[in-house]
Amino acid sequence: MKKIKFTAGRVEEFACESGKSQSFLWDTASPGLGLRVTANGAKSYIFQGKLNGSTIRLTIGDPRTWDIAKAQAEARRLKVLIDNGQDPRKVKADALAAEKAARDAQEAAIAAEHDRRLRESVTLGDVWSEYIDDRIATREKGWSGHHIAAHRKIIQEGGQPRKRSPKPTKAGPLWSLSKLRLIDLTTERIEAWAKEEAKIRPSSARLAWRLLKAFMNWCASHKTYSSLVNTNPTKSARTRESLGKEKRRHDVLQREMLQSWFDAVRKIGNPVIAAYLQVLLLTGARREELAALKWTDVNFQWGSIKLSDKVEDFRMVPLTPFVAQLLTKLPRRNDYVFSSPTSKSGRIAEPRIAHNEAVAAAGLPKLTLHGLRRSFATLSEWIETPKGIAAQIQGHAPQGVREQNYIRRPLDLLRVWHVKIEAWILEQAQVDIPPLAAPLRVVAG
Repeated sequence: MKKIKFTAGRVEEFACESGKSQSFLWDTASPGLGLRVTANGAKSYIFQGKLNGSTIRLTIGDPRTWDIAKAQAEARRLKVLIDNGQDPRKVKADALAAEKAARDAQEAAIAAEHDRRLRESVTLGDVWSEYIDDRIATREKGWSGHHIAAHRKIIQEGGQPRKRSPKPTKAGPLWSLSKLRLIDLTTERIEAWAKEEAKIRPSSARLAWRLLKAFMNWCASHKTYSSLVNTNPTKSARTRESLGKEKRRHDVLQREMLQSWFDAVRKIGNPVIAAYLQVLLLTGARREELAALKWTDVNFQWGSIKLSDKVEDFRMVPLTPFVAQLLTKLPRRNDYVFSSPTSKSGRIAEPRIAHNEAVAAAGLPKLTLHGLRRSFATLSEWIETPKGIAAQIQGHAPQGVREQNYIRRPLDLLRVWHVKIEAWILEQAQVDIPPLAAPLRVVAG
C-alpha cells in the first residue's frame, strides 16, 4: 500500500493507475485513512481497519467537502471505535435510528398538541363551510346549486336583510348547534336539539337532520376530523322519533283547476316567470333543472330540450309546440332561458312568490312548485299515457326489470305522448295555441 503524508497538492494530483478501476493512497499521519480514486476521476476519503479479524471499509466523504484535517480526525474516531471492539457501521446506524426516534417523538408530540387544540376549538360552524367546499370541489353527484344553497341556509345566522321582503332572515335549524365543538355534538345533545326544533319547524328540522347526518359521516372519514367523531351522534332512535316522518304532500292541479291556474299565471307581470311556471307544469321537470336551462340546451330545429338530471348526468325531453312558443318569446339577455337581470346567477331565483300570489288570486288551494311536477304525473293519466313514458319525461329512475334493462325509448316516441299530454292540458285550460311560424318536427301520434 502506497503511504504518504496527505497534502492538498498530493490529494489533488492523485489519479487512477492506467488499466485499473480504482487506486488507493494512504495517509501516514492517520492510520486507516485513505484516498480512493476511480477510473472516471471520482475521489473520496475512506477508512479501512480490521474488526474481529475481518477488514471493513467505510467512505468518509468527498475531498471537495472534507478537508484533510477533518478527514484525519474522522479516521482517528473510527479507529478508536474499532479498537474498542465497536463496529462503526452499527454505531452509525444506531445513531441514525436514535435521531429518527427523536424526530418521530417530536412530530408525535406536535401532532398530539395540534389534535388537542383542534378538539378544544373546532366547531360545527367552522367545518360546515369546509364540507360544502369539499363537496363542490369533488363534484359529488346530486349537489346542485339548490342543494348547495340548502346547506348554507340550514345553518345561517339569521337577522340578515331580505331582497324581496322587509322581514329579516330567520336563523337556520342548525344555527343553535353551529358554535358547539364537534366533540360536544353527542347523541344526547342532538336528541335535545331535535326535540326543540320539532316543535317549531319539523319539516326544516328533518332536512337539517339528514344533512347533519351526511356531514358527520364525512367527518368520520376525514383525515383531520376523524379523531373528533368516533360515532355518528345523529343516528339515534329518539332523534328519529322526535322529528317524525315527513307527511306526503297532496298538492296537485286537478283537471277542473287548469283554466283558473293558467288564467292567473299568464297574468303575472314578469313574462319570464309566467313562462317558467307554464313550462314547469307542461314538462313535469324539477324546479332547479328547468331554472338552470340554457339556450344551448334548446334545439328548436329538432324539437328537443337537454335537462340536467338527478338520476343521470342529463336527459333529453321533447320540445313540445306550446312550450316552444313560450320560449321563442323570451328575451335573450344571457346564457339562461329563464334569465333575470337582477339575480347574481343571471337566472330566476325565486319564482315561488309570484306563483303563490297567482294561486291565491285564482282561489285555488295552496300549490307548491313541486306540486306542478306532481300535477304533470297525475294529469298525464287522463289520456292513459304509459307510466314508463311519463316517468322518463320527468326523469324518474326506471322501475322494474323491463324498464331498467330492456326498454330504450327514442325521443320521437316520447314526443308522440308528450304532445298529446300538452294538447289535452291546454284544451282543459281553454288555452288557444296560435300556429307556429316555423313548425317543429313532430311525429304524428
